[in-house]
Amino acid sequence: MPTYITTPIYYVNAQPHLGHAYTTIITDTYSRFRRLAGDTVRFQTGTDEHGEKIAEAAAKADSSPRAYVDTIAALFQETWPLLNVQPDYIIRTTDANHVETVQRILDQVHRQGDIYFSEYAGLYCRGCERFLTDKELVEGKCPDHLVEPEPIAEQNYFFRMSKYQDWLIDHIKKHPEFITPERYRNEVLAFLDEPLEDLCISRPTSRLTWGIPLPFDRNFVTYVWFDALINYLTGIGYPDDPLFTEYWPVAEHVIAKDILKPHAIYWPTMLKSMGLEPFRRLHVHGYWNVDSTKMSKSLGNVIRPRELVEEYGVDPVRYFLLREMSFGLDASFSSDAILARQNADLANDLGNLFSRSLTMIGKYAQGRLPRLGTDLLQEGDRELQEALQHMATEYAAEMNAFRFHKALQKVWEVISLLNRYIVVNAPWELAKEPHQQARLQTVLALLGGSLWMIAVVLKPVMPETAEKMARALGMEEAFSSATLDKVGNWEAVPPEATLAEVPQLFPRMEKKKEAAAPPQGTKKAAASGLIDFAQFKALELRVAQVKAAQAVKKSDRLLKLTLNAPEERTVVAGIAQSYTPEELIDKKVVLVANLQPAKLMGIVSEGMVLAAKEPLEDGTERLRLLFVDPAMSPGSTIS
Repeated sequence: MPTYITTPIYYVNAQPHLGHAYTTIITDTYSRFRRLAGDTVRFQTGTDEHGEKIAEAAAKADSSPRAYVDTIAALFQETWPLLNVQPDYIIRTTDANHVETVQRILDQVHRQGDIYFSEYAGLYCRGCERFLTDKELVEGKCPDHLVEPEPIAEQNYFFRMSKYQDWLIDHIKKHPEFITPERYRNEVLAFLDEPLEDLCISRPTSRLTWGIPLPFDRNFVTYVWFDALINYLTGIGYPDDPLFTEYWPVAEHVIAKDILKPHAIYWPTMLKSMGLEPFRRLHVHGYWNVDSTKMSKSLGNVIRPRELVEEYGVDPVRYFLLREMSFGLDASFSSDAILARQNADLANDLGNLFSRSLTMIGKYAQGRLPRLGTDLLQEGDRELQEALQHMATEYAAEMNAFRFHKALQKVWEVISLLNRYIVVNAPWELAKEPHQQARLQTVLALLGGSLWMIAVVLKPVMPETAEKMARALGMEEAFSSATLDKVGNWEAVPPEATLAEVPQLFPRMEKKKEAAAPPQGTKKAAASGLIDFAQFKALELRVAQVKAAQAVKKSDRLLKLTLNAPEERTVVAGIAQSYTPEELIDKKVVLVANLQPAKLMGIVSEGMVLAAKEPLEDGTERLRLLFVDPAMSPGSTIS
C-alpha cells in the first residue's frame, strides 16, 4: 500500500526553529511507521521562497532575493540530518519544474473561466500577505501580527473560490477523516457558514516582482499561496509521472494550525477546479510555547534545532516532542520538562531496563539469548506476551491516528511491565538454585525477545536508539528488515542471538545551575501584574462536554471528570462540595486545554475547568462552573 506524506513547505523569511522541527519530526516518524507497516512511502518537505516578506527580508539583509533564499533554504536542508529526518524529496518553489507546474495549472484554471480580472479594495496585512475581512480583525488589528492592515485598492486576478463552497462543505461532512483532529474540522465548517469570498491570486509587478509570472499576463506575479500549495503536486510529477498516479490518491498533509485556512479551503477548491480529487487527510497540530510563553524574537526565546540536539541528543529531542505534545493541542517546551523525560522515561525506565536485562543475559546465559521453550511458560509469562501483542495493535492504531503521545504511552506501559517482571521473577535468585535453571532461561529469553520488539516499535521514533538496542542484542540483521507484524510474534525473534557490547542508552542529565535572566520587557510586564495579548493567546480555552463524573476516593473535595474536547481527556476538579457527579453529565464547560498535566490523588489531570467563587450568606464560598451554550460543539475554541 502506498503512503504520501508531506510537511508544509517552510517560508524562508526566517531560520528553522522548534516549530519547524516538530512538524518535520512527526512527518518523518509517520513515514518511518508506514514503512514499518509494510507500505511504500513518499515523504516530502521543502521551502516556500516567493512573496513580499521574502523580498523585504532580502532587502533588510542587503541581498538579492535569489541569494537570500539560497542561503536560508540551505539552513533548512542542513537541519534535517541533525534531526535524523530522511525525506525522499526536498522541493523549492524556485525550482524550474515547480515554476512550470504552477504556470501550467494557472493557464488551465484561467482557460476554463475560474480566474477573472477585477478591481478590489480591502485591508491588506503584509505579514499574512493577504487581504483580511473585518470579521478576522481583533480590535482593528490582524490577530496574528497585532498590526492594523493597510487599505489597498488595486486591480488583480481572482480565483472563483466561492464557486466551490457548497461542494467543499459537503465533502468535509461526508469525510470526517478529511481534517483531523475534529476540532479543526469544526473550525473550518464554522468559517464556511459565512459566504466565501473569491481568492486574490496575483500581485502587480509594480509593487512585487519576486514571484512566478502569470502565464497569461506578465504584469502580475502569482500570489504566494497559489504558488506554494501546488508543491504537493510538483513533487510527485503532476500530471504525467507514474509517481503522481501512485501517490496522489493517498496524499496526507501535516501542518500547524496557523495555516489551516489555506490548506483546508484554498487548496481543496483549487484541486476541484483542476478536476482532481482532494488529498486524503489533513493533520493539524498546535503551537509549541517556551516556558508557557509564545516563541518570539523580541522575547529572545526562539529555540533552534541545532542547539537542542547539541544539548540533549537527537533521540531524546525526537522522543520528547512526540511524547509531550497531544497532537492538535498546544504544548510548552522547557528545560525542566525535557530533563524529566530524559531522566525518568529514557534513563530510568528504558535505559535501566535494557542495561540490567542484557547484563543478566551476559552473566547467567553466557552472553547468548536463550531459546524460548513455550512448554515452560507460566501465567505471568503469558500475560507479558499478551501485553506485547496488545501493544503492537494499539500502537499501530494510535500512530495511524496521529496520536503519537498515546502510542508511546502504550510502549511505556510494557516497559513498566518488564521492569516489574524482573522484580517479580528475580533472576539473580533463580541463578542460585540448580533446579531453577530452566525457569531462569525462560525469563531471560522473554526479556531479550521483548526488548527486541520494543526496539522495533521505537524504530520510527528514535531510530538511532532502536538500532543500538538491536545491535547490542545481536539481532541487527533481523531488525533492519523487521516489520510491525513481527511484534508479538515470538517465532520472529532471532534464536540464540549473541550479545554485543552493551551501550548506555541514555545518561542521566543534571539541570544547569544558572538560568538566563528573562528579557527586560517580561520583567516589567510581570511587575505591573498585566499581561500582553500574546500572553493571553497562550491560553487555550475550549468547550468540553462532561461524558462521565465520579467521586475521587479518600477525597471529599475532588471529582474525576471525563471530558470530550473533542478528544477524551481526564480532569480532576475540586467541585465535589458544589455538584454531584450526576448533575454534571452532558454539561458543557470551559476547559483550559494547554495546562501542564498534574497528578492529584494519584490521577493525572489533563487540564482545568473554569469556575467562579460565589459568596454565600454564611461567609463561605461555593464554586460555580462556567457553563457554555449547549449548542456549542465540543472542542470549539473560546477567544
